Amino acid sequence: MSDVFTTRVLNVSTGAAERVLDITGDCESFLREAASGRDGLLNVFVPHATAGIAVLETGAGSDDDLLAALHSLLPADDRWQHRHGSPGHGRDHVLPALVPPHATLPVLGGRLELGTWQSVCLVDTNKDNPERKVRLSFLG
Repeated sequence: MSDVFTTRVLNVSTGAAERVLDITGDCESFLREAASGRDGLLNVFVPHATAGIAVLETGAGSDDDLLAALHSLLPADDRWQHRHGSPGHGRDHVLPALVPPHATLPVLGGRLELGTWQSVCLVDTNKDNPERKVRLSFLG
């Protein structure tokens, strides 16, 4: 089954600030080995209750716009029932309902099939947990 399904875990440092981190290069690097020119699906999964995976344009302000939108939708204040960690941390536990912890993407000829401006990003608003794991899985 190893030639049909391959998986790897990335260890990612997001630091002490909210981030939208582009992991497209990591996905492409994984696929060069795992897909070997084949068609299939790449699943990207973050096994954390306070982070998500988004496919969006980066570098032109959209990543900052996403964080600003999340601040509007999920303010870091004391309204949240979930109250451990830094003030407003309860919002981080609601994040995966809006930015899911996974994405499944097409792979054609061993290459990630994204649109011109699309990138695969880890979205992390939890400043209390600066180290993340991201599981990449290829199903050929």
